[in-house]
Formats: sequence, structure tokens, C-alpha cells
Amino acid sequence: MTTHVNRFVVGLNAENRSAVLRRGLTNVQSQEGLYWSATLWATEETPVNNTIDGDRSKTADPGNSLQPFPNGLICRALEIEPGSGFPMHHTDTLDCLTCVRGEIYLVTDTDEVLMQPGDTVIIRGVKHAWSNRSSAPCLLVGTNTDATPLGSANGTHMGRRTNKERIIR
Repeated sequence: MTTHVNRFVVGLNAENRSAVLRRGLTNVQSQEGLYWSATLWATEETPVNNTIDGDRSKTADPGNSLQPFPNGLICRALEIEPGSGFPMHHTDTLDCLTCVRGEIYLVTDTDEVLMQPGDTVIIRGVKHAWSNRSSAPCLLVGTNTDATPLGSANGTHMGRRTNKERIIR
């Protein structure tokens, strides 16, 4: 990973005042030459229950799944290496991703859009792919929120998780 990413979790301290309770990353995955990813936060419910204590980035090992638990969400930082990407796929989620550094092509069935820093995409459970055609890594940060499926969408489905297991298809 070439981009510095850090995480600060703010909540109530022992004196019932807002404070930084956690610093740093705790759930990091990578595949050399392809990507680096950190789960920044995850929940198994919406609305989010802020009374649950602990480091929720470790919630039941979000691991390699691209999808949150049913009724949950995952907030991630994802760096995609130059010359790399992800093939056409879809998940039963609402994805909100912002390009923070570098650039990347968002590919759909009918379009290609070059995303640059400050650009945000909202993906509503449809097929899409990522292609980093530049010479520098691209950092995306955003959330994947469990959503009602649109119906049958062709392409690779990245798995639907249950509260008991993680499935990747």
C-alpha cells in the first residue's frame, strides 16, 4: 500500500465526553500487485446501534466478503494498484464510494467513467467493474450497505452473507 490511511473512532469516554477511543487500522487485507483494503467499521444492524461497545471493524470477520451482513453496513478503504482492477460483478448493496487519491475507471454495461479525487459514485446493486489504467494506485473510501436486491442481474454475484457465515460465490 502506498497511501497512508488511518482511522479514528470517536465515542463517549469514561467521563461521558466525546473523545477519540481508538486509533489505527485493525482489519487489513491485501493481495500483492492487486489491492489493499481496510475495514474501517462494520455493523450487523441498521439503524446502527451506537451503544454497542468495542471495535466494530472486527464484527464477525468481514474478511474478504464485499457484502455486509443482512441489515448491516461495511465502511472500507480500498486501494487498487496500477494495471489492476475488479471484474464485472454485483452485490445486493447500496455502495457509496469516493475517489480520494489517484484515478480509476468505473465500468458499467454501457458506460465507462473516469473517477478522479473528489468524485463519488452511488452503485445501486447493479453490475460494475473497476479498472486502474494509470501508473499510480487509486484509493477509494466508502460504504456498502445491505439493500433489497433489484432482481436478476447477470454477472458474477459477490455472495450474500448470513449472520452465521460468510459466503463468496
